[in-house]
Amino acid sequence: MELTRRPRRLRKNAAIRDLVHETDVRVTDLIAPVFVVEGAQKKEAVSSMPGIFQYSIDTLQIHLKEVWDSGVRSVIFFGVPDHKDACGSGAWDPDGVVQRALRMAKSSYPDLVCIADICLCEYTDHGHCGIVRDGEILNDETLEYLSRAAVSCAAAGADIVAPSDMMDGRIGHMRRALDQAGYQDTLIMAYSVKYASSFYGPFREAADSAPAFGDRKTYQMDWRNKTEAVVETALDIEEGADIVMVKPALAYLDMVKTIRDRFDLPVCTYSVSGEYAMIKAAAQNGWIDEKSVVLESLTAMKRAGAGMIITYYALPAARWIQEQQKGETYESH
Repeated sequence: MELTRRPRRLRKNAAIRDLVHETDVRVTDLIAPVFVVEGAQKKEAVSSMPGIFQYSIDTLQIHLKEVWDSGVRSVIFFGVPDHKDACGSGAWDPDGVVQRALRMAKSSYPDLVCIADICLCEYTDHGHCGIVRDGEILNDETLEYLSRAAVSCAAAGADIVAPSDMMDGRIGHMRRALDQAGYQDTLIMAYSVKYASSFYGPFREAADSAPAFGDRKTYQMDWRNKTEAVVETALDIEEGADIVMVKPALAYLDMVKTIRDRFDLPVCTYSVSGEYAMIKAAAQNGWIDEKSVVLESLTAMKRAGAGMIITYYALPAARWIQEQQKGETYESH
């Protein structure tokens, strides 16, 4: 049988595959998460996420040099304060742990894009993302506190604030508060599509943010739903979001594509702690090739439509991407 179309011709060797390939992950697409704790000389390992640490401000300065030297140009800060209370007041404390980290980061690396995660869960003694009364997480009462946190982080130097709480109306409330405080140029990256996922488990150790009662299913999205994600994203854009996010990433690539196809704003996806932990554990057991699986996964996120990726693999992935660019092409087996 004579074949006139042979797709395998385009896969003949590495040089041809590189010539015709469609999707690239760039180092500047990567956003590195950073956990900041109180105290000094602290670099505490997160047991469920090998290779990930909590940093005090002094050791964070060393880590940020590693980030900068890797070529990664964006970080997102999560605070782990010593003091917690019912309303999460540490989230908007001008001398809070994230605010101090932001000031240090912008002073040392003015061109580093600094993103502040805006939520109350790390700062409340009950671990929920909003104000609680009689066991209920209150939506409207929470908005003022989230906006205070956003303004406080903007004042400390955040280029982008990223509300992850999933309260209704928080983007509009936050946009107004930022504008009124003189921070019209501070971007809002909305966690628009954030599912109530079991993939967040290791993060709750890293951020000390597990809820003291119940779960977060009354405000984070039901993972069985798709149309709801479009509604959430449309509302956030209408309220003033500059960037929208889908979280988690790998199990929700259909949602990344849906949001990318439907809306014109930049789309971020968050490759969450559970994704990292699974890949790391399998690699440590010798069951997978870590480098190949990470690069394949990140490429899938870009292929689905993500313009930027928050990933705990940011620094090693940056090194592997640069190796590829130098012609050290990796092959899966």
